[in-house]
Amino acid sequence: MERTVKVGGVSIGRRHPLVLIAGPCVIEGRRSCLELAGRLARLARRDGIPLIFKASYDKANRTSHESYRGPGLVRGLEILAEVKERYGLPLLVDVHSEHEVAPAAQVADILQLPAFLCRQTDLVLALGESGRVVNIKKGQFLAPDDVRHIVAKVESTGNRRILLTERGTSFGYHDLVADMRSLAIMRESGYPVVFDATHSVQRPGGAQGRSGGERRFAPLLARAAVAAGCDAVFLETHLRPEEALSDAATQLRFADLAGLWKILVQIDEAAGRRLRRPGK
Repeated sequence: MERTVKVGGVSIGRRHPLVLIAGPCVIEGRRSCLELAGRLARLARRDGIPLIFKASYDKANRTSHESYRGPGLVRGLEILAEVKERYGLPLLVDVHSEHEVAPAAQVADILQLPAFLCRQTDLVLALGESGRVVNIKKGQFLAPDDVRHIVAKVESTGNRRILLTERGTSFGYHDLVADMRSLAIMRESGYPVVFDATHSVQRPGGAQGRSGGERRFAPLLARAAVAAGCDAVFLETHLRPEEALSDAATQLRFADLAGLWKILVQIDEAAGRRLRRPGK
């Protein structure tokens, strides 16, 4: 059975339009977060894009202890609550420990299980018990069929509001590879699949104490994933990515997002796997 996951006014699944999950890697400040969220919201209204806003209040998984992590749980959730109130966008945040789950669930619609923590059973169960949608990011060290064990942990809580995200697999020193077979294999679980294009082009730890990456390949991988049949595309974006405090090498320029999304929708419609968009 192929499931549909609904969050706010957005439906994610094979019989629904392609969904965009977008936002900055980390909240760099209230003003910049609200500005980007506003621009994304206006783009979504103009182009009819089903949009989920993503931003992290804390990047706990940093290569260096000196790297910027974010405003923290309390202040970060305050900013995200303002985004939700002002623009009405569904929210996705990543959660790194059990004690964060309850406060994050009060604000966010989707709680994300980070890739490096995907086998932490207590965290997985806490996310499932929250009742929120759980986005499982497949660990860089996992085969795609192993994700079924994480799914079973979430399902054991009675929660079947689950998304599965491919974000690249460790290939060698500082490199990831995106295997498009992973999308088909994870889809066998019956849950919608997401492709994280910007994290898939990271070079973990490959930039002198921080993660590097090759932004130029993110659109290429996004196009391939949509052709392969994902239900949503995860694209971190920034108004000035070169100045970003996290993932500066991989976030897409906001100015390039609209053009890329039009191409992705055309590929999705050409593949003919889902309903036509409203008005088509």
